[in-house]
Amino acid sequence: MRTRLLLGAVGVAVAAYGAWLLLQQDRADLVDTGVWLAGGVVLHDFVLVPLTLLLGLVLIRLLPAYLRAPVVGGLVVLGTVTLMAVPVLGGWGANADNPTILDRNYTAGWLVVAGVTILAVVLTIMLTLGGRSGGPGARRR
Repeated sequence: MRTRLLLGAVGVAVAAYGAWLLLQQDRADLVDTGVWLAGGVVLHDFVLVPLTLLLGLVLIRLLPAYLRAPVVGGLVVLGTVTLMAVPVLGGWGANADNPTILDRNYTAGWLVVAGVTILAVVLTIMLTLGGRSGGPGARRR
């Protein structure tokens, strides 16, 4: 119980410090932050969630039961990473006066994450199929 209280207190202290830092910004930055936060909520609730639900409904009808969880899990991971990467993939915020901003090949990084995610989904499916056909993870009746 003490550990939970200590972790809670640390969390409250960090949140308070973050709020204090936020309030040190000028008015224009606070407005930009509010717009960014509201945009995230709108994008999540009116774009990401409906697309995820629609895709999930389509996948439920098309995929066998044992494939649904790995494929949907992979799509949720890849969709979330892609959504978070849109600003850097689009080069938004790049500044010719400061070449250290957006100084990496973010497309290559996203492709690596996408490849690893797809590989994890394929390996999970292969392990599931191996378990179903009498392999090490097979259930005995």
